[in-house]
Amino acid sequence: MLWTIFVVLVVLWALGLVTSYTIGGFIHILLIVAGILFVMGLTGR
Repeated sequence: MLWTIFVVLVVLWALGLVTSYTIGGFIHILLIVAGILFVMGLTGR
């Protein structure tokens, strides 16, 4: 489940970079959330 959320958020972030369509810092916030979820998944929480 965490991997699915992580992949979706990273894809959305990458699309935001490619299309240069960013809503403020929203896309970068998504990347930070994806990173946090990734680390939580590695630590087993």
